[in-house]
Amino acid sequence: MPRRAKVLKRIPKPDPIYKDVTLAKFINNVMTRGKKSLAESIVYKALDVASEKLKKNQLDIFNTALKNATPLVEVKARRVGGATYQVPSEVKPERGVSLAMRWIISNARKRNGKSMIEKLSAEFVDAFNGVGASVKKKEDTHKMAEANRAFSHYSY
Repeated sequence: MPRRAKVLKRIPKPDPIYKDVTLAKFINNVMTRGKKSLAESIVYKALDVASEKLKKNQLDIFNTALKNATPLVEVKARRVGGATYQVPSEVKPERGVSLAMRWIISNARKRNGKSMIEKLSAEFVDAFNGVGASVKKKEDTHKMAEANRAFSHYSY
């Protein structure tokens, strides 16, 4: 971190098919061991399978699934006088989207299925419909923030 200069946010190149930066970030998160072409084929095929199931546009499915899994509040641990409190705080939109991406990918990897394409497409369909593990994770985060609302005065 430089002392004076402002750190510029790096934006990845948009993905080659849909020209969407958010989808490019998602592909980068799916990628393991630097195999980007494999990650691209997995994500595009998963979106195709999901669009066949839902009869919708691939990009609409992706954006709606991401929006349904994006949290608005989260809890952060704060130590106050020897005690640790779970303090609710609002999530910046950029962090919310990255959390939703991570949750969708990790829950797709945990699913039982034959291939990553099938698992990811099933997670897209579930998130699009407002059900599934990633949306449940968002709701659990919101419930925890609501339960700990009494400690919101500790946020700083």
